[in-house]
Amino acid sequence: MAAMAVGLLRCIVGPKLRRVHRGADGSRFYYQPTVLEKHSDSILGWAYVLWSVSYYTSPLLLLYFYRKGYIVMSKIIPATLYASVFLLLLTGMACLRGVGRWTNPEYVQFITILAEAKKNNTEENKRKLAAYSFDFDHWPADFTWSEVIGRKGGSVVKGDVPLLRPEHKHRGSADGFFTNLLRYPCRVVSYLIASSFGRRMLYPGSVSLLQKAIMPMLLQGQARLMEEYDGRRAKLIACDGNQIDTVVVERRTAGTENGKRLVICCEGNAGFYEVGCVSTPLEAGYSVLGWNHPGFGGSTGVPFPQNEANAMDVVIQYAIHRLNFQIEDIIVYAWSIGGFTATWAAMNYPEISALILDASFDDLVPLALKVMPEGCRGLVTRTVRDFLNLNNAEQLCRYQGPLLLVRRTKDEIITTVPEDISSNRGNDLLLKLLQFRYPKVMAEEGVRVVREWLSASNALQETALYSRYEVDDDWCISVLQSYRSEHGEVFPWTVGDDMTTEGRRQLAIFLAHKYMRNFDATHCTPLPASEFTLPWTL
Repeated sequence: MAAMAVGLLRCIVGPKLRRVHRGADGSRFYYQPTVLEKHSDSILGWAYVLWSVSYYTSPLLLLYFYRKGYIVMSKIIPATLYASVFLLLLTGMACLRGVGRWTNPEYVQFITILAEAKKNNTEENKRKLAAYSFDFDHWPADFTWSEVIGRKGGSVVKGDVPLLRPEHKHRGSADGFFTNLLRYPCRVVSYLIASSFGRRMLYPGSVSLLQKAIMPMLLQGQARLMEEYDGRRAKLIACDGNQIDTVVVERRTAGTENGKRLVICCEGNAGFYEVGCVSTPLEAGYSVLGWNHPGFGGSTGVPFPQNEANAMDVVIQYAIHRLNFQIEDIIVYAWSIGGFTATWAAMNYPEISALILDASFDDLVPLALKVMPEGCRGLVTRTVRDFLNLNNAEQLCRYQGPLLLVRRTKDEIITTVPEDISSNRGNDLLLKLLQFRYPKVMAEEGVRVVREWLSASNALQETALYSRYEVDDDWCISVLQSYRSEHGEVFPWTVGDDMTTEGRRQLAIFLAHKYMRNFDATHCTPLPASEFTLPWTL
């Protein structure tokens, strides 16, 4: 009797089962709930939607109730009673759903495996649990950031990982104190903006209603990864306590060179590993590790820059210490806003094999100003700098290794002027990188010719510019190799200091051509596997 009660309770509080990837007979199918479970779960689902809509519109609702005179004690007490009755009904629905699950042998088998995996988190139990797709918050933790404290390449202190903070300049110590005092109300307003609609505009994929709407597509993508590519999900615990939802596809046993390398993928602001950029390195034959931003899919938390960096850190630690990939065999690949975590990783793990940034930008501020009213310029800048500071270029310039920038020639998202390729913020990312690594080459004349090269919207125009300035690839390579052999590899280089203007022009265009490649597509077009190539190295 006690065992039956425990089983029923597990079914009541258990997660929603969505798909069976590997049944007892090897079959693959979506879970079919009983009629009782299906209808009670539907009611609970609609209740969740109503709650989400009420939550996001709560300021307007409160204003409406206030103007109607409903926010008085004589109205609040009956409303509280109605809310209590409503919650009691929802509790009853949850119990009915549990009864429906309890009468379904498929769910009972699943919940038994889940209970055993939580009790004994062995590899065998993980393998059995991996055959099911269910609400990820019930998944047992596979790796925790604290496991590598004090180990080589691991975290060395508790707390958040380091970020590059914007510097606030003050005229003097006394003036700085009063300036800070006066700035405090503005900072509070900026925090409220960033925490409410600001981060949701920046990361729309974190909105729960959107995730619910695209859940069928996410389940289909997840099934593809698990069943076609033999992917494995894992829950990682970051140093801030957030749970990070990841998937890994290993191909080291395939015996190919690409399979020996691991590509860590950083998704866009509405991207999930289930349907995101992981497909590109997968089709190219690499081992792949995908992860969801905090607040996306099965990951918990909210995608503020600090949480993003914390998540990226534990993902890399998991790749090194649990998957046992050498840091020199790890490639970091990012699309769009994923460039922030990718450049953070490159800055803090400079030994990685390569960095590939697709459709990324240099700084968030110009793009935020593009979509906000002109009168809010100061407030927008302050909010971004203090709470949403995606300073990709600043982080990128602290990385010394090989990298490739992919620019979309028809990008409509990271351009500040519609249909103007010269306003693509990827251009500024390249310019800031070249100006840091090759400051003598990228003097005034070098910047001018690189901007001219960046204004070319197709391969024909690029080739014409290359010919007009008579760029000699062999000569450029020999100059760079000679400098490296004499002065070493650490950037910045002073190559070009004693060079003619024509020589610096050639070298500037040559370097721009090597560090950036054009892809004739819009921002959201998936990058084909044929376009996924490793960066140029001297």
